[in-house]
Amino acid sequence: MIPEAYRPALSHHHKQVASIPLMAYSIPISEIKEAADQGYFFMKIKIGQPGTQEEMLQKDMDRLSAIHKAIGHMETTWSANGKLPYYFDANGRYEKKETLLRLLDHAKKIGAFEQIAVMEEPFPEHLEVTVDDMGIRIASDESAHTDEDAIQRIEMGYQAIALKAIAKTLSMTMKIAQAAHERGVPCFCADLTVNPILVEWNKAIAARLAPFPGLGLGLLETNGHQNYRNWETMVQYHPYPDAGWRKTEQGVFNLDSDYYQKSGGIFADSPHYQEMLKF
Repeated sequence: MIPEAYRPALSHHHKQVASIPLMAYSIPISEIKEAADQGYFFMKIKIGQPGTQEEMLQKDMDRLSAIHKAIGHMETTWSANGKLPYYFDANGRYEKKETLLRLLDHAKKIGAFEQIAVMEEPFPEHLEVTVDDMGIRIASDESAHTDEDAIQRIEMGYQAIALKAIAKTLSMTMKIAQAAHERGVPCFCADLTVNPILVEWNKAIAARLAPFPGLGLGLLETNGHQNYRNWETMVQYHPYPDAGWRKTEQGVFNLDSDYYQKSGGIFADSPHYQEMLKF
């Protein structure tokens, strides 16, 4: 079903895809530690906290220090160096490159720099900043609305693109993924706090992207279970709620032949939603 022009970027069938929870500013360090104890090894951690640029920087440095103290020593079999990789999302809060460099200097000082696998969208979208000299992988998310935007960011030194198959549309997601693939830039899938069925739309892409460098598997952020009050009820609306491939186990989705045969259930009927759409 994938148009031939976009197949090179979506040619893999991963057996595992990392399940990435979201750790907002307010999430206690103890919960981040608990998630790591449960097997989550790649967590999206929000930085760029409220306040002036100086206040934000100090809060972010303190947050990074606390996180690294809590989980920096923990190990995983998924990363090349055996340590937990850090994934930070700044939501465009850093107004100057110099401010971000100060955060990275702090990361070096506390020994956390080498564990930063990716930092997403550190600068405001309108700010055109060359980032190929930062020493870490910088990812574009909100600034990559189209394949043309993604190409522009790649030319600015961005070394990863976050895809949102259920927001940027599946068609545009394919175009962005192919543009990145042709330029040797890895992609991963972000979430928008979506329901269990829409998780599968994102997973269908994450399962087919090239392995993320240093990890060897696809990446999928999914945080609905952390934010929806009735998540377990919504799970029952999934065509295959009890399928093993739907659930996170030790930080990953295990995708077997049954998963690929059923396409994660995205083409199957959901009686609940069908009933909602009756007129």
